[in-house]
Amino acid sequence: MPRALVVHPGPDFSVADVFRGTCRGFKELGWDVMPYNLGDRMQWASITHLGARDGTFHKAFPEPEDVYGFALSGLYRAAYRWWPDVIVFVSGFILDQDILEVFKARGHKVACVFTESPYEDSRQLMVAPAFDAVTLNDPVSLDMYRNLTSAVYTPHAYDPKIHHPGSSTCKSDCVFVGTGYPSRQAFMERVDWSGIDLALAGNWDNASDKLTPFVVHDLEDCLDNEDAAEMYRGSATSFNLYRSENNGDVVDSGDGWAMGPREVELAACGTWFARQSRPESDDTFPMLPTFSSPEELGDQIRWAITHPEQRETAATAARAAIADRTFPNNVAALLGALGV
Repeated sequence: MPRALVVHPGPDFSVADVFRGTCRGFKELGWDVMPYNLGDRMQWASITHLGARDGTFHKAFPEPEDVYGFALSGLYRAAYRWWPDVIVFVSGFILDQDILEVFKARGHKVACVFTESPYEDSRQLMVAPAFDAVTLNDPVSLDMYRNLTSAVYTPHAYDPKIHHPGSSTCKSDCVFVGTGYPSRQAFMERVDWSGIDLALAGNWDNASDKLTPFVVHDLEDCLDNEDAAEMYRGSATSFNLYRSENNGDVVDSGDGWAMGPREVELAACGTWFARQSRPESDDTFPMLPTFSSPEELGDQIRWAITHPEQRETAATAARAAIADRTFPNNVAALLGALGV
């Protein structure tokens, strides 16, 4: 049985869902999988303190580079006690070029699932040559990557075990799960939410005073993917709103071609949603409306709430449109790019 070592991205938000989905995708294709818990190791290293003789304590790893170095150090042990055929990094936020060179020199195929296109293409393009193959979540810069390594576009995927229609204990008129980026908050604050039971969840630790009452969990918390799917199933409507922030608003354009992961997950859960226009989304979801202003979004949400039959028909068609966007298919495309 072929073996894959899959490296956690570090942050435990939506990119961790890609990590877990990639692991399951390999398993469903008949691979033996070893997950590498980079996120757990980073968390442990960042909070660990050592006691001094005078009774004081100091951080064991005082600098971020120290934390990263410790978290990555176990990769050698994982690889050479198990000797995988393929080593896959998810997102590639935390990398060590020397480790990658050792892996490649010893015959392992090394790949990265890039999750931040087009927002962080400049960073991703810098490290892409270190891999035998990469996958992109948006093909807008695909040719640039192909000048550096084997590259392929793989769409955002859903997990049928998590993202599916059904009953829910959560109830709302409208739900949005994601990060409260300033650009998103500025847009949402202009929507007329009167009479609409809005539920916000995800990463909202910097929520504005106007939006804080809509956040359904503690501001310091985040929402995992299973709970997000539960909220989707229990809501009459949702919407997808892209961020404009990218690399500190300095380098890259935030305008992409591909739809976002939440659109795929919402459709898989059978939830009607309004969306911002993007070419892939327009091609895939012509049955769902687009909005370009806060006023337009509010009107569309109100229409959908009061037209349940039309809403259900559109949601069913949207679910059928993304039926093939699964992690096993994405892993198969990655293996094809690696020539495995």
